[in-house]
Amino acid sequence: MGIYSVELYLRVRQACAEGMSQREAARVFNVSRDTVRKMMSFSVPPGYRRTVEVRRPKLDPFIPIIEGWLEADRTMPRKQRHTAKRVFDRLRDECGFTGGYTIIKDYIRERERCGQEVFVPLSHPPGHAQADFGEALVRIGGVEQKAHFFVLDLPHSDGCYVRAYPAAVAEAWVDGHIHAFAFFGAVPQSVLYDNDRCLVAKILPDGTRKRASLFSGFLSHYLIRDRYGRPGKGNE
Repeated sequence: MGIYSVELYLRVRQACAEGMSQREAARVFNVSRDTVRKMMSFSVPPGYRRTVEVRRPKLDPFIPIIEGWLEADRTMPRKQRHTAKRVFDRLRDECGFTGGYTIIKDYIRERERCGQEVFVPLSHPPGHAQADFGEALVRIGGVEQKAHFFVLDLPHSDGCYVRAYPAAVAEAWVDGHIHAFAFFGAVPQSVLYDNDRCLVAKILPDGTRKRASLFSGFLSHYLIRDRYGRPGKGNE
């Protein structure tokens, strides 16, 4: 068998789980019947390995300082608040930061995106869920710090599962789902998501999502249908 993508594994496995025969799947997806049988035995291509999550060794030690400045900005007039450039200048001049401006800009942009409220209608049929990450300040061992919390909600019953992580990375997304499924004792038919970059690598011109490989493998394993809100419209 040739090397096939995690995305193709997901599509074939979902089609067969929803009633398509393996013979028909082989024809529709232009692969052999032996390949389809192997795809039904594995969530992802055997031997597949995900890439290691990118770390930020130059930025991470300064995040508490940045958070302190930005939290203090909440009481300041908008024109007096820190821009990414101002944060960069202060870190460089006052704190000995040696990293570049781009990493500061990207961090603040992501922080602002995560801080936006997300509203999704709660009128859904049973068996469907929605998931997202949020942020909160917590106190651990007497030290106040920021936590990223994964939430999986069942709108039909208002059932909810929450789990906190140090960062909202791809591994945390997958781990949060697994613990939520164990908590509820079931796996939903579909999950509604915002277009988080840990899940969606790219939105194509026709609106199709190119999923991140780790996320495709996760969906393939549990045979979940992923659904998405419109880009930039998380409050839908």
